[in-house]
Amino acid sequence: MVIPANHGFLGAADTSKFLTLMRNLPRTDSYTFAPNDLNWFAIFDFEDTGYIKDDEKIDADAVLQSLKEGNARGNEERKRRGFPVLNLDGWFVAPHYDTNSKRLEWATKLSSDGGVSVNYRIRLLGRAGVMSAVLVSDPDSLDKDIRAFKVALNDFSFDPGQRYAEFRTGDKIAEYGLTGLIVGGAAAAAAKTGLFKVIGKFGVLIFVGAAALIGGIFKWLFRGRTAA
Repeated sequence: MVIPANHGFLGAADTSKFLTLMRNLPRTDSYTFAPNDLNWFAIFDFEDTGYIKDDEKIDADAVLQSLKEGNARGNEERKRRGFPVLNLDGWFVAPHYDTNSKRLEWATKLSSDGGVSVNYRIRLLGRAGVMSAVLVSDPDSLDKDIRAFKVALNDFSFDPGQRYAEFRTGDKIAEYGLTGLIVGGAAAAAAKTGLFKVIGKFGVLIFVGAAALIGGIFKWLFRGRTAA
């Protein structure tokens, strides 16, 4: 992905610092992308899932219930770390899949003592895995921020030979489909069977308009990191 002008990029180590300083659970092998005005930011991860079959109908109500169960588990860890509890209130945008672009998108609405935030998630399907991105934005500016983020994503593409359409017989095939991508991680197998038993963590990010704090953290961490 080419980093456009007036945007910045953080590597894995600085992304983990950034998330921790923003009172989120730390991550490994994640990357941060944001405009210089810091109106929003996005966290990227690559998941070596294998080829995801995209012929599945998504049951949005069942998925939401599963995510709420996972959110409760995540809050247990947040309490242990002294972080504020996050409540998953529901869909801001229900899950939908574009068969042409091979993008799965959805948005959840979160609330805490600090306010309300929206996590807009995109999964970009490739031949061997999925590039995951979560856009963290204020609900009042979400539509505008999504448009800006998607424009930036126009510069994203998988390497030749790794695109979704280049699947070959014998490639690794994931054990789950689109629903598993939404439920995430170790819960994917349960999602495949329809049990929706959440296993492991459910990570969410919070961004409640604390522009001064975020700006200070970004300026400290970025320090010229404008190329991926």
